[in-house]
Amino acid sequence: MEKKKFNYKPQYGIVVICSGEQEQKEIYEKLEKMGLNLKVVVV
Repeated sequence: MEKKKFNYKPQYGIVVICSGEQEQKEIYEKLEKMGLNLKVVVV
């Protein structure tokens, strides 16, 4: 069996803890206007 090569590239990020969905939306929109690359997560 052949081993697959894994090409790992480190990524760095920040998690912002929000009080709820509305605050998450507001903060997302502010950061998006700054031109940041964003990803929304819910945990």
